[in-house]
Amino acid sequence: MNVPLSKRLAAEALGTAFLLMAIVGSGIMGERLAGGNIAIALLANSLATVGALFVLIVIFAPISGAHFNPAVTFVMARQRKLAAKDAVFYVAVQVVAAFVGVALVHAMFNEPLFFASMKVRTGWNQWLSEFVATFGLLMVIWGCSRFQKMTATGIAVAAYIGSAYWFTSSTSFANPAVTFARAASDTFAGIRPDDVVGFVVAQMMGATAATFLFGWLGGTKSPITERADR
Repeated sequence: MNVPLSKRLAAEALGTAFLLMAIVGSGIMGERLAGGNIAIALLANSLATVGALFVLIVIFAPISGAHFNPAVTFVMARQRKLAAKDAVFYVAVQVVAAFVGVALVHAMFNEPLFFASMKVRTGWNQWLSEFVATFGLLMVIWGCSRFQKMTATGIAVAAYIGSAYWFTSSTSFANPAVTFARAASDTFAGIRPDDVVGFVVAQMMGATAATFLFGWLGGTKSPITERADR
């Protein structure tokens, strides 16, 4: 399938925007309805993210590869499964669409379109969590890529992110575009702008480490992305 770059970018934009709406919107709704119970709010947040992520991967994987994540795009380009010039456009669209998604969900909940988060997320334990979360995400992607089934990959990625919400102290951002955009939301899902760089560095390190490991194991084939980019 020869999918034009314009259509792939549109798919990445839609998928990333809806992913941020799911993450931030469910965080706001969960916090408002949980009556101060943070565990219930996080449960609502994680379940909504899992459901949205699965659906978005199934819908958009045949078109763009369903990256929605600069870390994923970066390692795909490093593995020559995505042209470098296309990867630049992918990342730009993902970041812009992430902010659009945040603005839209804020509008739906009658919040300011953008307002800097005051939620502190920093320290070596948080950075380690983001390294592990992103390493695991790429481990799932590379591990599932050999089966050539988008539905199976969507289920695995969504399930992993849902579980990583709970087993990492950072609640598994695992995505630089998501991290940047959540800094513009002073809500349950937010992150203080000062803490963004540490998260992004850890995420890129985790993604790179997983890719090198699976390259050594011989498991970095990515049929979905290759099919979309031919």
